[in-house]
Amino acid sequence: MNRQAILHIPKSNYAFPLSPKDIRIRLRAGKGDLERARLVIGNQYLWTTRQEFEMHKSGSDSMFDYFECDYHCTDTRLGYYFLLNQGEEEVIYTENGFLAPGSVDIDTERIGFVHFQFPYINGIDVHKKPSWVNEAVFYQIFPERFCNGDPSLSPENTAEWGEKPTPWNYFGGDLPGIIQKLPYLEDLGVNALYLTPVFEALSNHKYDTVDYTRIDPHFGDESTLVELVQKAHERGIRIMLDGVFNHCGGGFRQFMDVVAHGEASPYKDWFHIHSFPVSFDPFSFEGFGSTAGITSAKAWAGLAPGAEKKRCMPKLNTENPEVVEYLLGAVAKWTRTGIDGWRLDVSDEVDAYFWRKFRKTVRDINPDAVIIGENWWNAQPWLRGDQFDGVMNYAVQRSSVLYFAQDRMDPHEFEESLTEYLMRYSTQANDSMLNLLDSHDTARFVNTCGGNVGRLKNAAAFQYTYIGMPCTYYGTEIGMTGDNDPDCRKTFDWDEGHWDHELRAYYKTLMALRKTKKALQRGSVRFCSTDTVFAMERTWEKERLLVLINNTDARQEYPLPQANAVDLLGDRACTPAGTMELVPYSAAMLELTEV
Repeated sequence: MNRQAILHIPKSNYAFPLSPKDIRIRLRAGKGDLERARLVIGNQYLWTTRQEFEMHKSGSDSMFDYFECDYHCTDTRLGYYFLLNQGEEEVIYTENGFLAPGSVDIDTERIGFVHFQFPYINGIDVHKKPSWVNEAVFYQIFPERFCNGDPSLSPENTAEWGEKPTPWNYFGGDLPGIIQKLPYLEDLGVNALYLTPVFEALSNHKYDTVDYTRIDPHFGDESTLVELVQKAHERGIRIMLDGVFNHCGGGFRQFMDVVAHGEASPYKDWFHIHSFPVSFDPFSFEGFGSTAGITSAKAWAGLAPGAEKKRCMPKLNTENPEVVEYLLGAVAKWTRTGIDGWRLDVSDEVDAYFWRKFRKTVRDINPDAVIIGENWWNAQPWLRGDQFDGVMNYAVQRSSVLYFAQDRMDPHEFEESLTEYLMRYSTQANDSMLNLLDSHDTARFVNTCGGNVGRLKNAAAFQYTYIGMPCTYYGTEIGMTGDNDPDCRKTFDWDEGHWDHELRAYYKTLMALRKTKKALQRGSVRFCSTDTVFAMERTWEKERLLVLINNTDARQEYPLPQANAVDLLGDRACTPAGTMELVPYSAAMLELTEV
């Protein structure tokens, strides 16, 4: 038995409450190393009441197997240990390490034995995800490029709709345009919108906020946002706004005061400032703290004359109570308009204390609001139920690129990477992940695929059947293309003669299935791939779905279980215990029923 690979950590992603009376316990072991794992658990103060439960292997990554067991308790003062078997070897795994059975009297030597403990399940500590995330079908909109609904709001020198985007040009997209296109979004099957920033800023992307209390006048005003929220809700569509609280724009009034008055400014502590006077060179960023905007600003070479100083993004000092009061006041104002959540830009660079106050502010107004962070790496510290519900799932996005677009993973390696990501987080966090293939920060997925729409469709079939909230970037469903920023921020092509109607119909089918099949919303996941076909089974009560994806340029076969099967993507019946033939770059979703 490889004891070095065995791991359990209480009060973490290895032990977390699902409800005030239910807890999920996980154990990690070396891949293929354990034949059996059992959980022995009970009230640690009434230790003789403990019970033994078999753990099931929930998945494997490239190095480890993971075992799980759920326990329902009446008294949540829990103590537990593990019984592990490999061949004739059996060990007890406790917080004190490994013990041989019989080496201690577990009843009389409990204190010295030192089992693992979960001291108490406090209801307030249970991660309460919003009630609707399992049914969510998100659609990301870059407002400046989606639809120009009111040309009177457009900036001067607006470019012709459809021209090539640059880092600085404007096309006039606005909130009235989104309102006008709600029927399109409803018909597509969307039930949640993620809007990139809509607050006043000096750029086309609006990540350089100059007034957090005001809608950008080129998008509309507060009444326009309220109208959008109300009309979207009438169609069953929720609205999630983008909050930028790590940094502001160079035109932010309080920052301009620091530039003008230096150390005499009452706002000098609102920012991370290295020295005075404050330098205002966006390409060196001397004078104030590093921000996520540094990289972006350096990439903005060739800005229109005079625009440079408007585009820098000073880092806000969210440890300053005045900054917190200002920002959370704005957050409360916009949450009261009826929005359904926030996506948080550069969220891993902001202090946890601020995010905890942010969560309380939002949830006190809307207890069912979703909070999504922009964390590109392992986000476990932020996903314990006290800060975010989920994050933009760039880990899964990266694996999707490697497997579906670039053939740099085989089906087994892909499912191993997915298992690793799932084991990082609690069940509630996994359900709340925003699963994307592309965004305003990446090349469009079809470009990454070299234009192979079959690869895109396969990736979408996976995205809409996997755990978490699928999110489609505007225009992907009609075949819009684009390389990295700014090319991925083209205007939406509303000429239906240019659309890939077959692709759009495929997305409509996926969205409809996601909203109707409980197994896709809440089901367990089991990976069962072959060397050439990625396979994933989702099960909820009596509903059982088998997703098969052939991401190769050859026909492939997959052996079917002993069950009746109908392909929900192709309306094909299959022979029980036979094989399913998949043409190159195709997917099937089989609904399985007993023979």
